[in-house]
Amino acid sequence: MKKVILILVDGMRPDSLAACGHPFVNEMLAHSTHFLAARTVMPSVTLPCHMSLFHSVTPERHGILSNTYVPQVRPVKGICETLRPAGKKCALFYNWEEIKDLARPDSLAYSTYVSGHVYGYDQANPRLTALAKAYITSDEPDFVFLYLGWSDAAGHHSGWMGEEYLEAVKGSWACIETICRDLSEDYLVIVTADHGGHGRSHGSDMPEDMTIPILCWNPSLPSRAKEGGSILDIAPTINRTLGVEPDAEWEGEPLAL
Repeated sequence: MKKVILILVDGMRPDSLAACGHPFVNEMLAHSTHFLAARTVMPSVTLPCHMSLFHSVTPERHGILSNTYVPQVRPVKGICETLRPAGKKCALFYNWEEIKDLARPDSLAYSTYVSGHVYGYDQANPRLTALAKAYITSDEPDFVFLYLGWSDAAGHHSGWMGEEYLEAVKGSWACIETICRDLSEDYLVIVTADHGGHGRSHGSDMPEDMTIPILCWNPSLPSRAKEGGSILDIAPTINRTLGVEPDAEWEGEPLAL
């Protein structure tokens, strides 16, 4: 494995994996090292969590405390800023526009945005997935980030673990299966979430908000269920897989696969 696809399903609680009923969940668990009680950061809000994922530091360090981006006072390099100088080809696919700030200028080879608000997240998810699949097939990039926003929108609309939410998680797993089918075994696929949720909200330090899944999948891997894991560990895991040194400021550690 020498390339990585990171798929983030916004607001996906670990207990929704079994509850959503998509058969590819069990198929992925059978060929992955998985952490089903990993931790995110506080505040458990989308943009701060994503910034911590990409920069492997807490919100206290990167300074993003809400869904409004502000430039870092003491900048930390993110995943793409460390991979680009090493000659790695990076791409972002997303349907929530604030994601654009995760990568700094000239760190990406390709980027595609499909508005979840304009098209509806239920339509934007598969549309974006098809574009990502085509790009992966044609260009064989080293690192791809695919953000799927439907589940978070459904959670806010009708409640976490409700019928609409679980349908959105199931639809997201259909997108994950689309990416993984016929994929080169060069790729490690990491599936995770930024936060969970309770009621119709998130952002607290409640376990329902703070607990996330991290699944590291490749057809050659056996099934390993492990304890621990943090959203801060994802960036170091990606860089280790790609053979690139992490930024000196990063606080996470590579996950043991």
